Amino acid sequence: MKDTFKHKGLRLQLVEVIKNKGIKDEKVLDAISKIPRHLFMDSGFLDHAYQDKAFPIAADQTISQPYTVAYQTELLQVKPGDKILEIGTGSGYQTAVLCELGAVVFSIERQRELYKRTSKFLPKLGYRAKKLIFGDGYIGLKEEAPFKGIIVTAGAPFVPKPLLSQLEIGGRLVIPVGDDVQVMTLFIRNGVKDFEKHEFGEFRFVPLLEDKN
Repeated sequence: MKDTFKHKGLRLQLVEVIKNKGIKDEKVLDAISKIPRHLFMDSGFLDHAYQDKAFPIAADQTISQPYTVAYQTELLQVKPGDKILEIGTGSGYQTAVLCELGAVVFSIERQRELYKRTSKFLPKLGYRAKKLIFGDGYIGLKEEAPFKGIIVTAGAPFVPKPLLSQLEIGGRLVIPVGDDVQVMTLFIRNGVKDFEKHEFGEFRFVPLLEDKN
């Protein structure tokens, strides 16, 4: 569990790369510069940790590309104390970014192997989500709703209705929608039944799996 000056230097280079791709939120860039991404990956892949690309992790999932993490987080507009629901804990890297920003994070993972690994690993790095849950992201987390923000870190073929209903008024849902290629989509809840929709560029995510258990 080492984080060296070399790693910190590589992170600063990574920050420059994603800045040049258009990420402007200084707090998001600062979070990326602080989080030791190499510790979220198998030690054999250290050389890849600070390249701006996705990489395979356990359970046929991936650790998202840093630019994608930054892009989704920027759309979420997180402020300290915001209650955020994350669908797809995965490696915990996005969770760590949200924690760095001061969010109160509830995160759901449906792959048991990943859930177990990440729930042990994150606290060791000092990142404590309010709650890590093993369960079905499609249904959200009704008992903790409403949320200021909901972030989905896997490609969804459609927008799950429970997620929209669990947003507070003024809240934001960031979700990649589509089958093979996803369109990054932002919903802002302006009223009980009033949602404003914005579509951004195309991305590729692993699929959001419904609970088949």
